[in-house]
Amino acid sequence: MAEPVAREKGIAIEKVLLRAVKLPQLVAEAIERKLQAEQQAEQMKFILDKERQEADRKRIEAQGISDFQRIISQGITQSLLDWNGIEATEKLASSPNSKIVIIGNPKSGLPLILEGQK
Repeated sequence: MAEPVAREKGIAIEKVLLRAVKLPQLVAEAIERKLQAEQQAEQMKFILDKERQEADRKRIEAQGISDFQRIISQGITQSLLDWNGIEATEKLASSPNSKIVIIGNPKSGLPLILEGQK
């Protein structure tokens, strides 16, 4: 605005520094709302990124558990389970604890172990 008038008078305006500019209240409030909205948007982006990372972590963990279960299940046979049952029965038989009752189990052939009242 002032530049054309100054140029007519032979004055060249190169730079104008403004200090303590007071904006109308409506403009200041609009700027404040915009800044708050930008902050909220950034916060939501951060939360979404964090949740995506957590979902990826859980997916990787679930895949690891699935792989573990598949590998283990391939190595477990009925013979191994029977052998572990026999070993557990031997340990119970040598235990000084007299409150345990062992009863034969006709389905698997392994003993059914009942704990007596305490």
